[in-house]
Parts: sequence; structure tokens; C-alpha cells
Amino acid sequence: ALDLDKSEETKAYQYCEKITRHHAKSFYFAAKFLPKEKQPPIYALYALCRHVDDEIDEAELRSEQESAAIVEQWKENLEAIYSGNEVNSRLSTPDSRLVLIAWQDLLQKYKIPQNLPLELMKGVVQDTYIKRYQTFDELYIYCYRVASTVGLMACEIFGYEGKETLVYAEKLGIAMQLTNILRDIGEDVEKGRIYLPQEDLEKFGVTEEQILAKQFDEKFINLMKFEIARAGKYYQESQKGISILSKDVRFTVLLALRLYSKILDKIERQNYNVFNQRAFTTKTQKLLSIPKIWLEAKKL
Repeated sequence: ALDLDKSEETKAYQYCEKITRHHAKSFYFAAKFLPKEKQPPIYALYALCRHVDDEIDEAELRSEQESAAIVEQWKENLEAIYSGNEVNSRLSTPDSRLVLIAWQDLLQKYKIPQNLPLELMKGVVQDTYIKRYQTFDELYIYCYRVASTVGLMACEIFGYEGKETLVYAEKLGIAMQLTNILRDIGEDVEKGRIYLPQEDLEKFGVTEEQILAKQFDEKFINLMKFEIARAGKYYQESQKGISILSKDVRFTVLLALRLYSKILDKIERQNYNVFNQRAFTTKTQKLLSIPKIWLEAKKL
């Protein structure tokens, strides 16, 4: 394993927090309400996801082979950490080494199954060669890999009572990833990607060409209403799992759920036009939502 002193671990966690604060504002905002000792491992969890995603995105600009090589490097280094062996410094950049240092430390305290970060990587790699999804079932697998796995890993840090908690965590991951997909339709088009299932496009008479051309009409609005209702259903179902999480994390998870689902409300207020502006919640909106959500969490 990495032979470290406390200062290196501190530096590693500080780096992970910086990455989270910069790239995941709603996630970071909600995480700040976690007990102090549970915050650093949650930042390390996010930093791993972000690093793998960014590195593969960059490599994809060059070649698919390069993306595959990066995933192999991460797998090899994770394998080393899980086995208690030395990380191969040749295979890690200074920044990714900091993420691995934090992970080595968190794995001493929390039992995160190794298959979860590996599933996450499979999902991120999918983006390099899958640009369309025929059915919702196919899209579900992608959402599970890139988002539900994160929720399942977080559960091991949060603490929970029964295994059914993991079923709800999976649903919340699906809801959040569907929200990302709906919010980012306009941006994904720039990369030639359409995540919305082809079967849904056909159902509402929306063509692929229309989405690629960012044409907004009544058919597209109906499609968006359908997709938002689907995501809303997953949020609703996932909320049942909050009461079986450790008491000290319930408010954070409910806050994250509510803040993320507000993005869907914002899309509705924009009349479902996701081509012209990106839906997001402001810092003020987040702050104003705290008292009501806090009281709600207290009753769980």
C-alpha cells in the first residue's frame, strides 16, 4: 500500500474537497451538512468519479484506445489499493495519486465493494462508443453505472440499517442521472449524443434530426413532460429510503434529492426549452430551501 504520513492524507482530502466544491456545487452544498468525519470520504468518492470521467473525456478526443488504457490504469491502481499493494506511480498523475491516497485511507474505515467503482468506469467508458440508446432499459443500465453506483458507495459511508436501503439508493441515482440527461440535452447534442431513448422519440413523433438541430416544438414539449414525470417517479420512490439511513445523514440526502429535483421544476418553468439555457438552482434558492427540508428530515 501507499506508505503515507498524515500530512499526505490531509493534502489528498483537501484536493478531493477542492474538486468537489468546483465541479459539483449542489452536491458540495448538501455534503457540508454531513457530520464532519463523513465529509472527507464523500469528497474522495466524488473526486474519483470526476477524475475518471475527465480523463476519459480528454482521451476520447484522441482515441478510443487511449480511453481504454486510462480505465486499465485506474483498475490496476484500485486493485492495488484493495489488495493492500503499492500503487504504480507510472500509471497515475500527481493529482490522481492524491485521489488514490484518499481512497486508501477511506477503505480502511468503510467497506466499499470493489465492483462498484469498476461498474462506474464501465459506464464512463460507454460514453466513448455508445451515442444512442434504443430503449429505456438500455439507458437504465448506463444510469445505474454512472450514478447509482455513486449512491451505493455513499451508503457505505453514510451508514444504514437494512439492505433495502440500497434499492432506494439505486433509484435516487437513476432519478439524478435522468435529471442530468434532461438538463444537458443541448450540450450533449454538441457532442453528437442523444441519451433520450429512441423508443420515446418515436412515441412522441420527435426525430433525431430535430434534436440535433435543436428544434423546439409541441412534440418535444410532450416528450420532455413524459421524461420529467419518469424522473419524478424515481425521486418519489427513492425518498422512502431516507428514513432507514443513519439519522445524522438524513437531512443531507433529502436536501440533495430536493435540490436536484428542483432542476426539473426549473426546466418546466423554462417551458421545457433546454436548448437555449441550462436549468440550475441558485445559491439563494438553495439557502431558502433549507428550513423546510430540515423540518421535513426531522420527522423521518
